Amino acid sequence: MREVRNIAVDPGEDGVRLDRWFRRRWPHVSQIQIQKMARSGQIRVDGSRAKPEQRVSAGETIRVPPLPEAPQAGDPKPELDRRDVMFVKSLVIYEDDEVLVLNKPAGLAVQGGTKTLMHVDRLLSAWGEGLERPRLVHRLDRDTSGVLVLGKSPGAAAKLSGSFARRRAEKTYWALVMGNPKPSEGVMELHLVKKGIGDREMVVPADPKDPNGDPAETEFVTVSRAAHRVAWMALRPHTGRTHQLRAHMLAMGHPILGDPKYKTEESAQLSGGLKLQLHARRLTLPHPSRGTLVLEAPISKELKEGFKRFGFDEHEAEPEPFKRRRRS
Repeated sequence: MREVRNIAVDPGEDGVRLDRWFRRRWPHVSQIQIQKMARSGQIRVDGSRAKPEQRVSAGETIRVPPLPEAPQAGDPKPELDRRDVMFVKSLVIYEDDEVLVLNKPAGLAVQGGTKTLMHVDRLLSAWGEGLERPRLVHRLDRDTSGVLVLGKSPGAAAKLSGSFARRRAEKTYWALVMGNPKPSEGVMELHLVKKGIGDREMVVPADPKDPNGDPAETEFVTVSRAAHRVAWMALRPHTGRTHQLRAHMLAMGHPILGDPKYKTEESAQLSGGLKLQLHARRLTLPHPSRGTLVLEAPISKELKEGFKRFGFDEHEAEPEPFKRRRRS
């Protein structure tokens, strides 16, 4: 596509992230290309500069700049081998005609990049291409394990994305953090902003007046303690900022153990070789066409190692620890 186009957002796309809006229409355009076009102002929403992660609304007009041509049908395409298919199918914890749910392992990226060849988005070819290919509706950090939901049709994906955009999806993460947060439960409200470039980019606290900062809110409850050294936390993000939980816990003075980026010298020493102790344990959200989905991912081998080291038992936790907080 070599010309600029202005396209209205369809009602079925209301609430979808801008980058996903692009990827659904032009799957051959990479995430990095979308980010570059947004940063340079080539992508605009109703005439204004836009961020790839912002949500679009039905009726808004998106400026689409000239895009690279899609590969021809005869161009070579990396195929999944039998082991790849068996691997991604082994991650399934729920599937029906509209929804696919995976227990994403730590270390597996959700989407690809210049140096990332193995990722969830590529593995989705195991279900087919075109309309048969499941669609991502939210993301997890590469090093975070747990519940990852996908839509198996454009309509289902749009409705699931809308649930996340309207905060109708209740996410519960488990994390092991340094020390014992006081108070033991509450809500962390702290604006966040991205700083740095490439591998050095981090999300850090921002002044509420900073135009580049975004409001971020995390609810937290202490599930159990290992003396004064470590706390097992249930975390619920009310907003969906990049690295939100990791940045918020560091700002609280209780960084998540095993975090290679959001850490202190003390937390790195206490981690003692553990991988990131963060797991998307539970997700509750409306099904695209019927009832409510309650999804739970078995804990990862990385979190099991942390539980074993500090003496936690996963059966200690209530399925919904935040209900206890609201009753008190």
